[in-house]
Amino acid sequence: MKNYTSIHDIDNLQSWIEEAKALKQDPLMHMSLGKDKTIGLLFFNSSLRTRLSTQKAALNLGMNPIVMNVSGDAWGIEFGDGTVMDGHTAEHIKEAAAVVSQYCDIIAVRAFPTLTDKAKDESEQVLKSFVKYASVPIVNMESATGHPLQGLTDALTISEHAKVAKPKVVLSWAPHVKTLPHAVANSFVQAMQKMDVEFVITHPEGYDLNPEITGDTPIIYSQEEAFANADFVYTKNWSSYSNYGKILSKDPNWMITKEKLGDAKFMHCLPVRRNVVVEDAVLDSESSLVIQQANNRTYAAQLVLKKILESNK
Repeated sequence: MKNYTSIHDIDNLQSWIEEAKALKQDPLMHMSLGKDKTIGLLFFNSSLRTRLSTQKAALNLGMNPIVMNVSGDAWGIEFGDGTVMDGHTAEHIKEAAAVVSQYCDIIAVRAFPTLTDKAKDESEQVLKSFVKYASVPIVNMESATGHPLQGLTDALTISEHAKVAKPKVVLSWAPHVKTLPHAVANSFVQAMQKMDVEFVITHPEGYDLNPEITGDTPIIYSQEEAFANADFVYTKNWSSYSNYGKILSKDPNWMITKEKLGDAKFMHCLPVRRNVVVEDAVLDSESSLVIQQANNRTYAAQLVLKKILESNK
């Protein structure tokens, strides 16, 4: 595997899940694989779980991680072709990616969307520029439209906690105080479409995700109807896709409560706003899997790095 930029880079999700479970049982079994290898973790945006789990994953494989907050610690990077660089950017991606490739055997990149320019965000300019100009493999640590490390994590978590052969999984929108991207929701949808689950999406009208991603996945505009007989409720806020980047509603009635959840397990990628997205009674109960999800971030990242290292021996 050359790069990991999308859930679609997974050839067989079930086999990946089983391999991740094996890594979890013995995280240091492949310490020699990354010996004398370096990974550069480039963050254009803030991070807690992604930063720490990917760094831990690299260490578990014997790699040397270098972490940089690009926006604060590096020269401003220009991504446009033919640009006259007489503004605030001082370095072009062509040189930046080539230089970092000399220092690192793998480059992992995290860069959020603008949420103002749909075409620019969907072009994945930052991520694809690194893929184009770097000479080493690229890992997506969340881009404008996807978070495939989180999606793989979520698939692993559901597989570990499923009580029935084909569980019902619901992706539910919830209110938030800020405008948030679609990346986590998009990759979760793509992951569930690869799993043997009964999968539905629920959100208020006007919050449909990109139809090219949701495809024929059932969409129900009644949260109560969608939650009936659910085994897992994955909750995430996202802004409008059709009215791009806008908040159309902060309806508190869409907050996840213990009563709504019933016997289902609650999932969220974190960070989560308590008593806005979900009430304390859910997060502080045995129904919540958010800490288990966060733990699995390490093994999802470790599996991705392992496969890249094995493919590029």
